[in-house]
Amino acid sequence: MRIGLIAPPWVPVPPPVYGGTEAVVDNLARGLDRLGHDVRLFTVPESTCPVTRLYHYATAVEPMHDVALDLAHLVAAYEALGDADVIHDHTLAGPLLATVHPPGVALAVTHHGLFGEDTRRIVAVSARRAAVIAISRAQARSAAPVPVTAVIHHGVDLELYAAGPGDGGYLLFVGRMSPDKGAHRAVRVARRAGRRLVLVTKMRDRGEQDYFDHDVRPLLGPHDELLVEPELRVRLELLRHAEALLNPITWPEPFGLVMAEALASGTPVLTFPYGAAPEIVDHGRTGFLCADEDEMVLAVRDIPALDRDRCRAAAEQRFSMQRMAADHDRLYRRLVARPADPPRERAVGRLSGVLEA
Repeated sequence: MRIGLIAPPWVPVPPPVYGGTEAVVDNLARGLDRLGHDVRLFTVPESTCPVTRLYHYATAVEPMHDVALDLAHLVAAYEALGDADVIHDHTLAGPLLATVHPPGVALAVTHHGLFGEDTRRIVAVSARRAAVIAISRAQARSAAPVPVTAVIHHGVDLELYAAGPGDGGYLLFVGRMSPDKGAHRAVRVARRAGRRLVLVTKMRDRGEQDYFDHDVRPLLGPHDELLVEPELRVRLELLRHAEALLNPITWPEPFGLVMAEALASGTPVLTFPYGAAPEIVDHGRTGFLCADEDEMVLAVRDIPALDRDRCRAAAEQRFSMQRMAADHDRLYRRLVARPADPPRERAVGRLSGVLEA
Protein backbone atom coordinates (compact mmCIF):
# COMPACT_ATOMS: atom_id res chain seq x y z
CA MET A 1 0.00 0.00 0.00
CA ARG A 2 0.90 3.65 -0.38
CA ILE A 3 0.77 4.95 3.18
CA GLY A 4 1.00 8.61 4.12
CA LEU A 5 1.96 9.52 7.68
CA ILE A 6 1.52 13.06 8.97
CA ALA A 7 3.65 14.26 11.90
CA PRO A 8 3.38 17.65 13.65
CA PRO A 9 5.64 20.41 12.29
CA TRP A 10 7.44 21.16 15.57
CA VAL A 11 9.97 18.34 16.07
CA PRO A 12 11.98 16.15 13.65
CA VAL A 13 11.20 12.44 13.22
CA PRO A 14 12.87 10.79 15.05
CA PRO A 15 13.32 13.46 17.73
CA PRO A 16 16.95 14.42 18.40
CA VAL A 17 16.27 14.54 22.14
CA TYR A 18 12.71 14.78 23.49
CA GLY A 19 9.54 13.93 21.54
CA GLY A 20 7.29 10.97 22.33
CA THR A 21 4.90 11.37 19.39
CA GLU A 22 7.77 11.77 16.94
CA ALA A 23 9.51 8.65 18.31
CA VAL A 24 6.32 6.64 17.80
CA VAL A 25 5.84 7.95 14.25
CA ASP A 26 9.45 7.04 13.44
CA ASN A 27 9.00 3.50 14.71
CA LEU A 28 5.73 3.11 12.82
CA ALA A 29 7.18 4.44 9.56
CA ARG A 30 10.21 2.13 9.73
CA GLY A 31 8.07 -0.84 10.72
CA LEU A 32 5.67 -0.31 7.82
CA ASP A 33 8.60 0.17 5.45
CA ARG A 34 10.00 -3.22 6.54
CA LEU A 35 6.64 -4.77 5.72
CA GLY A 36 7.14 -3.63 2.13
CA HIS A 37 4.82 -0.63 2.03
CA ASP A 38 5.52 2.62 0.18
CA VAL A 39 5.68 4.94 3.19
CA ARG A 40 5.65 8.71 2.79
CA LEU A 41 6.16 10.84 5.86
CA PHE A 42 5.05 14.48 5.93
CA THR A 43 7.32 16.10 8.49
CA VAL A 44 10.06 18.76 8.76
CA PRO A 45 13.37 18.90 6.85
CA GLU A 46 15.51 17.97 9.87
CA SER A 47 13.86 14.55 10.04
CA THR A 48 16.07 11.54 9.28
CA CYS A 49 13.50 8.71 9.30
CA PRO A 50 14.63 6.46 6.40
CA VAL A 51 11.45 6.67 4.29
CA THR A 52 10.31 9.15 1.65
CA ARG A 53 9.98 12.48 3.45
CA LEU A 54 7.86 15.44 2.38
CA TYR A 55 7.67 18.84 4.03
CA HIS A 56 6.22 22.31 3.64
CA TYR A 57 8.45 24.54 5.77
CA ALA A 58 12.20 24.97 5.37
CA THR A 59 12.80 24.09 9.02
CA ALA A 60 10.99 22.87 12.12
CA VAL A 61 8.36 25.43 13.11
CA GLU A 62 8.84 27.91 15.96
CA PRO A 63 7.01 28.91 18.04
CA MET A 64 5.41 25.56 18.73
CA HIS A 65 1.62 25.30 18.53
CA ASP A 66 1.14 28.40 16.39
CA VAL A 67 -2.29 27.65 14.88
CA ALA A 68 -1.73 29.27 11.48
CA LEU A 69 1.62 27.57 10.95
CA ASP A 70 0.16 24.24 12.06
CA LEU A 71 -2.79 24.47 9.67
CA ALA A 72 -0.64 25.49 6.70
CA HIS A 73 1.55 22.43 7.35
CA LEU A 74 -1.53 20.21 7.46
CA VAL A 75 -3.16 21.60 4.32
CA ALA A 76 0.08 20.99 2.44
CA ALA A 77 0.29 17.47 3.88
CA TYR A 78 -3.14 16.41 2.67
CA GLU A 79 -2.54 17.89 -0.76
CA ALA A 80 0.83 16.13 -1.06
CA LEU A 81 -0.46 12.73 0.05
CA GLY A 82 -3.51 12.68 -2.20
CA ASP A 83 -2.34 9.61 -4.13
CA ALA A 84 -1.99 7.45 -1.00
CA ASP A 85 -4.19 4.45 -0.23
CA VAL A 86 -4.40 5.50 3.40
CA ILE A 87 -3.38 8.62 5.31
CA HIS A 88 -2.63 8.26 9.02
CA ASP A 89 -2.66 11.63 10.77
CA HIS A 90 -0.83 12.05 14.09
CA THR A 91 -2.03 15.61 14.68
CA LEU A 92 -5.15 16.85 16.40
CA ALA A 93 -6.38 19.39 13.86
CA GLY A 94 -5.51 17.66 10.59
CA PRO A 95 -8.57 15.44 10.12
CA LEU A 96 -10.84 18.47 10.56
CA LEU A 97 -9.67 19.82 7.21
CA ALA A 98 -12.52 18.13 5.33
CA THR A 99 -12.13 20.37 2.27
CA VAL A 100 -8.65 19.06 1.53
CA HIS A 101 -9.16 15.41 2.49
CA PRO A 102 -8.51 13.50 -0.72
CA PRO A 103 -11.74 11.67 -1.68
CA GLY A 104 -11.29 7.93 -1.96
CA VAL A 105 -8.33 7.84 0.41
CA ALA A 106 -8.82 5.91 3.66
CA LEU A 107 -8.09 8.08 6.71
CA ALA A 108 -6.97 7.22 10.24
CA VAL A 109 -6.12 9.51 13.14
CA THR A 110 -4.22 8.91 16.37
CA HIS A 111 -4.55 11.41 19.19
CA HIS A 112 -1.48 11.06 21.40
CA GLY A 113 -2.68 13.18 24.31
CA LEU A 114 -5.44 13.20 26.87
CA PHE A 115 -9.08 13.15 25.89
CA GLY A 116 -10.66 16.14 27.61
CA GLU A 117 -13.91 17.85 26.77
CA ASP A 118 -12.39 19.97 24.00
CA THR A 119 -10.33 17.21 22.39
CA ARG A 120 -13.32 14.85 22.44
CA ARG A 121 -15.34 17.42 20.50
CA ILE A 122 -12.55 17.83 17.95
CA VAL A 123 -11.91 14.11 17.47
CA ALA A 124 -15.66 13.41 17.30
CA VAL A 125 -15.79 15.57 14.18
CA SER A 126 -12.74 13.76 12.76
CA ALA A 127 -14.44 10.41 13.43
CA ARG A 128 -17.11 11.23 10.83
CA ARG A 129 -14.43 10.70 8.20
CA ALA A 130 -11.51 8.98 9.90
CA ALA A 131 -10.92 5.78 11.86
CA VAL A 132 -9.88 6.80 15.38
CA ILE A 133 -6.98 4.83 16.85
CA ALA A 134 -6.48 4.84 20.62
CA ILE A 135 -3.04 4.08 22.04
CA SER A 136 -4.36 2.24 25.11
CA ARG A 137 -7.60 0.85 26.47
CA ALA A 138 -7.50 3.51 29.17
CA GLN A 139 -7.34 6.25 26.54
CA ALA A 140 -10.14 4.60 24.57
CA ARG A 141 -12.39 4.63 27.65
CA SER A 142 -11.69 8.31 28.20
CA ALA A 143 -12.60 9.07 24.58
CA ALA A 144 -16.26 8.05 24.98
CA PRO A 145 -18.61 8.84 23.34
CA VAL A 146 -16.14 9.26 20.45
CA PRO A 147 -16.14 5.98 18.49
CA VAL A 148 -12.76 4.24 18.63
CA THR A 149 -11.99 1.93 15.72
CA ALA A 150 -8.94 0.20 17.21
CA VAL A 151 -6.64 0.19 20.22
CA ILE A 152 -3.00 -0.20 19.21
CA HIS A 153 -0.23 -0.01 21.79
CA HIS A 154 3.02 1.70 20.90
CA GLY A 155 6.09 -0.32 20.00
CA VAL A 156 9.81 0.31 20.30
CA ASP A 157 12.82 -0.76 18.24
CA LEU A 158 14.10 -3.82 20.07
CA GLU A 159 17.38 -3.67 18.18
CA LEU A 160 18.00 -0.21 19.62
CA TYR A 161 16.77 -0.92 23.16
CA ALA A 162 18.97 -3.86 24.04
CA ALA A 163 18.59 -5.79 27.29
CA GLY A 164 21.02 -4.72 30.01
CA PRO A 165 22.33 -6.14 33.29
CA GLY A 166 20.92 -3.53 35.66
CA ASP A 167 24.25 -3.26 37.43
CA GLY A 168 24.55 0.52 37.67
CA GLY A 169 23.60 0.83 41.33
CA TYR A 170 20.94 3.51 40.73
CA LEU A 171 17.24 4.01 40.15
CA LEU A 172 16.19 5.97 37.08
CA PHE A 173 13.55 8.61 36.40
CA VAL A 174 12.86 9.61 32.77
CA GLY A 175 10.27 12.27 31.98
CA ARG A 176 9.62 15.93 31.50
CA MET A 177 9.98 18.14 34.58
CA SER A 178 6.30 18.24 35.52
CA PRO A 179 4.40 17.55 38.76
CA ASP A 180 2.23 15.04 36.89
CA LYS A 181 5.31 13.02 35.94
CA GLY A 182 6.37 13.05 39.59
CA ALA A 183 10.10 13.78 39.65
CA HIS A 184 9.77 15.04 43.24
CA ARG A 185 8.06 11.78 44.24
CA ALA A 186 10.81 9.77 42.56
CA VAL A 187 13.45 11.65 44.57
CA ARG A 188 11.57 11.05 47.83
CA VAL A 189 11.15 7.34 47.10
CA ALA A 190 14.80 6.86 46.21
CA ARG A 191 15.93 8.79 49.28
CA ARG A 192 13.72 6.75 51.64
CA ALA A 193 14.84 3.50 50.00
CA GLY A 194 18.50 4.47 50.37
CA ARG A 195 19.17 4.45 46.62
CA ARG A 196 20.97 6.83 44.28
CA LEU A 197 18.67 8.40 41.69
CA VAL A 198 19.49 9.52 38.14
CA LEU A 199 16.94 11.91 36.62
CA VAL A 200 16.72 12.31 32.84
CA THR A 201 14.40 15.14 31.97
CA LYS A 202 13.23 17.90 29.66
CA MET A 203 13.29 21.32 31.28
CA ARG A 204 12.79 24.08 28.73
CA ASP A 205 9.91 26.33 29.72
CA ARG A 206 9.45 28.52 32.77
CA GLY A 207 6.92 26.24 34.44
CA GLU A 208 9.27 23.25 34.22
CA GLN A 209 12.17 25.28 35.61
CA ASP A 210 10.05 26.67 38.47
CA TYR A 211 8.83 23.20 39.42
CA PHE A 212 12.40 21.94 39.49
CA ASP A 213 13.67 24.86 41.54
CA HIS A 214 10.86 24.77 44.11
CA ASP A 215 9.96 21.08 44.40
CA VAL A 216 12.79 18.91 43.10
CA ARG A 217 16.15 20.59 43.57
CA PRO A 218 15.80 20.92 47.39
CA LEU A 219 15.24 17.15 47.66
CA LEU A 220 18.27 16.04 45.68
CA GLY A 221 21.08 14.36 47.56
CA PRO A 222 24.81 14.68 46.87
CA HIS A 223 24.91 11.41 44.91
CA ASP A 224 21.82 12.02 42.78
CA GLU A 225 22.41 13.07 39.17
CA LEU A 226 20.40 15.30 36.84
CA LEU A 227 20.73 15.03 33.06
CA VAL A 228 18.76 17.46 30.90
CA GLU A 229 17.96 16.04 27.45
CA PRO A 230 21.06 13.87 27.02
CA GLU A 231 21.82 12.18 23.71
CA LEU A 232 19.89 9.01 22.93
CA ARG A 233 22.94 6.79 23.37
CA VAL A 234 23.33 8.06 26.94
CA ARG A 235 19.69 7.39 27.74
CA LEU A 236 19.93 3.89 26.26
CA GLU A 237 22.86 3.02 28.50
CA LEU A 238 21.15 4.48 31.56
CA LEU A 239 18.08 2.33 30.91
CA ARG A 240 20.17 -0.82 30.46
CA HIS A 241 22.10 -0.39 33.70
CA ALA A 242 19.36 0.95 35.97
CA GLU A 243 18.05 -1.29 38.74
CA ALA A 244 14.54 -0.07 37.96
CA LEU A 245 12.62 2.80 36.42
CA LEU A 246 10.60 4.93 38.83
CA ASN A 247 7.50 6.31 37.13
CA PRO A 248 5.36 7.86 39.91
CA ILE A 249 2.76 9.47 37.65
CA THR A 250 -0.43 10.97 39.05
CA TRP A 251 -2.29 11.58 35.81
CA PRO A 252 -4.10 9.28 33.34
CA GLU A 253 -1.18 9.04 30.94
CA PRO A 254 -2.49 7.71 27.61
CA PHE A 255 0.46 5.35 27.19
CA GLY A 256 3.87 6.09 28.70
CA LEU A 257 6.47 5.08 26.11
CA VAL A 258 9.35 5.17 28.59
CA MET A 259 7.85 2.19 30.44
CA ALA A 260 8.00 0.09 27.26
CA GLU A 261 11.53 1.35 26.62
CA ALA A 262 12.56 0.27 30.13
CA LEU A 263 11.09 -3.21 29.70
CA ALA A 264 12.87 -3.56 26.35
CA SER A 265 16.08 -2.75 28.25
CA GLY A 266 15.32 -5.52 30.73
CA THR A 267 14.59 -2.95 33.42
CA PRO A 268 11.53 -3.38 35.66
CA VAL A 269 9.13 -0.49 36.21
CA LEU A 270 7.75 0.84 39.50
CA THR A 271 4.73 3.03 38.84
CA PHE A 272 1.34 4.13 40.09
CA PRO A 273 -1.73 2.49 38.47
CA TYR A 274 -2.92 5.49 36.45
CA GLY A 275 -3.76 5.67 32.77
CA ALA A 276 -2.22 2.90 30.69
CA ALA A 277 0.31 1.78 33.33
CA PRO A 278 -1.65 -1.40 34.23
CA GLU A 279 -1.65 -2.33 30.52
CA ILE A 280 2.15 -2.09 30.35
CA VAL A 281 3.41 -3.34 33.72
CA ASP A 282 2.54 -6.83 34.95
CA HIS A 283 2.44 -6.45 38.72
CA GLY A 284 4.94 -8.74 40.42
CA ARG A 285 6.42 -9.91 37.11
CA THR A 286 7.80 -6.94 35.18
CA GLY A 287 7.47 -4.38 37.94
CA PHE A 288 5.10 -3.15 40.59
CA LEU A 289 1.90 -1.10 40.48
CA CYS A 290 2.10 0.82 43.72
CA ALA A 291 -0.77 2.55 45.51
CA ASP A 292 1.42 5.32 46.94
CA GLU A 293 4.96 6.32 47.80
CA ASP A 294 5.04 4.06 50.86
CA GLU A 295 4.33 1.03 48.69
CA MET A 296 6.89 2.15 46.13
CA VAL A 297 9.58 2.40 48.82
CA LEU A 298 8.78 -1.16 49.87
CA ALA A 299 8.75 -2.27 46.22
CA VAL A 300 12.30 -0.97 45.72
CA ARG A 301 13.45 -3.57 48.21
CA ASP A 302 11.75 -6.29 46.13
CA ILE A 303 13.39 -5.36 42.82
CA PRO A 304 15.93 -8.24 43.04
CA ALA A 305 13.00 -10.70 42.94
CA LEU A 306 12.03 -9.51 39.46
CA ASP A 307 13.44 -11.33 36.42
CA ARG A 308 15.00 -8.93 33.90
CA ASP A 309 14.71 -11.57 31.17
CA ARG A 310 10.97 -11.60 31.79
CA CYS A 311 10.87 -7.82 31.33
CA ARG A 312 12.61 -8.13 27.99
CA ALA A 313 10.33 -11.00 26.94
CA ALA A 314 7.26 -8.88 27.69
CA ALA A 315 8.60 -6.12 25.43
CA GLU A 316 9.33 -8.62 22.67
CA GLN A 317 5.85 -10.10 22.86
CA ARG A 318 3.79 -6.93 23.32
CA PHE A 319 5.75 -3.74 22.65
CA SER A 320 7.86 -4.33 19.56
CA MET A 321 8.00 -2.05 16.55
CA GLN A 322 7.11 -5.04 14.37
CA ARG A 323 3.94 -5.80 16.34
CA MET A 324 2.85 -2.16 16.19
CA ALA A 325 3.41 -2.03 12.42
CA ALA A 326 1.55 -5.32 11.88
CA ASP A 327 -1.43 -4.09 13.89
CA HIS A 328 -1.61 -0.93 11.80
CA ASP A 329 -1.17 -2.92 8.60
CA ARG A 330 -4.24 -5.02 9.43
CA LEU A 331 -6.29 -1.94 10.23
CA TYR A 332 -5.22 -0.09 7.08
CA ARG A 333 -6.23 -3.08 4.93
CA ARG A 334 -9.68 -3.07 6.52
CA LEU A 335 -10.06 0.64 5.86
CA VAL A 336 -8.90 0.42 2.26
CA ALA A 337 -11.23 -2.53 1.56
CA ARG A 338 -14.26 -0.76 3.04
CA PRO A 339 -16.29 1.19 0.47
CA ALA A 340 -16.29 4.83 1.52
CA ASP A 341 -16.02 7.86 -0.73
CA PRO A 342 -16.81 7.73 -4.46
CA PRO A 343 -13.83 6.56 -6.53
CA ARG A 344 -11.79 9.16 -8.31
CA GLU A 345 -8.65 9.41 -10.34
CA ARG A 346 -5.87 9.78 -7.80
CA ALA A 347 -3.14 11.26 -9.93
CA VAL A 348 -1.75 14.21 -7.99
CA GLY A 349 1.11 16.29 -9.31
CA ARG A 350 3.92 17.97 -7.39
CA LEU A 351 2.54 20.98 -5.54
CA SER A 352 4.13 24.32 -4.91
CA GLY A 353 5.51 24.53 -1.40
CA VAL A 354 5.70 20.76 -0.90
CA LEU A 355 9.23 19.45 -0.97
CA GLU A 356 10.56 15.92 -1.04
CA ALA A 357 13.63 14.73 0.83
